[in-house]
Amino acid sequence: MPSIGTEFTMKNISQQAMEIRKIWSGFQGSRVLITANNFRVFDHLETQMTAGQIAKELKTDLRATWILLDALSGLGLLKKQNSRYKNTDLASQFLVTGKPYYQGDIIKHIEALWDNWSGLDTVLKTGKPFRKTRNHEAFILGMHNLASIKAAQIIDAIGMKGVKKAIDLGAGPGTYTIEMARRGIDVTLFDVPETIDVAKAVVHNSSQPPLNIRGGTGGVKGSIDFMKGDFIRDDIGKGYDLVFMSQIAHSYSEKDNITLLKKCRKALNPGGRAVIQEFLISDDLTAPLPSALFSINMLVNTEGGRCYSPNEMKAWFKKAGFRNVKKQLIADGVLVSGRK
Repeated sequence: MPSIGTEFTMKNISQQAMEIRKIWSGFQGSRVLITANNFRVFDHLETQMTAGQIAKELKTDLRATWILLDALSGLGLLKKQNSRYKNTDLASQFLVTGKPYYQGDIIKHIEALWDNWSGLDTVLKTGKPFRKTRNHEAFILGMHNLASIKAAQIIDAIGMKGVKKAIDLGAGPGTYTIEMARRGIDVTLFDVPETIDVAKAVVHNSSQPPLNIRGGTGGVKGSIDFMKGDFIRDDIGKGYDLVFMSQIAHSYSEKDNITLLKKCRKALNPGGRAVIQEFLISDDLTAPLPSALFSINMLVNTEGGRCYSPNEMKAWFKKAGFRNVKKQLIADGVLVSGRK
């Protein structure tokens, strides 16, 4: 018979092993959600249905369907009662097509990253990105999924007092552009041509967008102009009171980011501001975990990108000649800014 001390030690070892298991099995829940999203399972389950009914609607195998639905129930995305399934409130809010805070596009983008991440072994040897698959439209619309939840709060945090003309660099779908234009600001949406095509559709639909509407009318009050180009190499215009860069710094090297900030400073009016929104990561670059893992995403998909700490970004601003450089913590990230 093992002693009490031995039993206690073995229990601890078992618990510790479970922590490792949580890490290596993490892909399983992700893959289940991705597949359910691909088949638009949640679109069909705003009302209760059996596995047989869902399989008939989706034209899928019955056994495979009910096992998938059970796993989704275990993940907390479906409720199962008397062999019938229905979306939980969480799934209904975020995973049903057309809902204001729909996240299905970003999930499609994550699937496009799946093969790229599988090349991490190769990346570790070569130091070069492993971009095997790409779904650009899903990526841009996925950015809209994420930004639509927080755009109004971010623009509030930046503060638009004294801002009449702004540029949203690497604007993606234009979610922040739209939010600034609602405040009566004339905004230039700057991105590469293939992104501009997607952004125009998002802006076109902005009369009833899935964003917090401030000021009462819900319409776009300011103007939105589109400018195509590469903001590292091309001219970005001038005369701006605000240059806003949301989550683009992590795609570039420190050298490129400093070069870009110097260009931004030249484009600003005296007293104008440049603002970077980024993921928050500690000075030792290890926490929080999502940011440390996102650096891996940039390692796999870019030539020189990673997550940067606020202090690293503040140093860029100073090297680029900005004054009043500061950081501002926000709900799920950080704003770093400076004045010309």
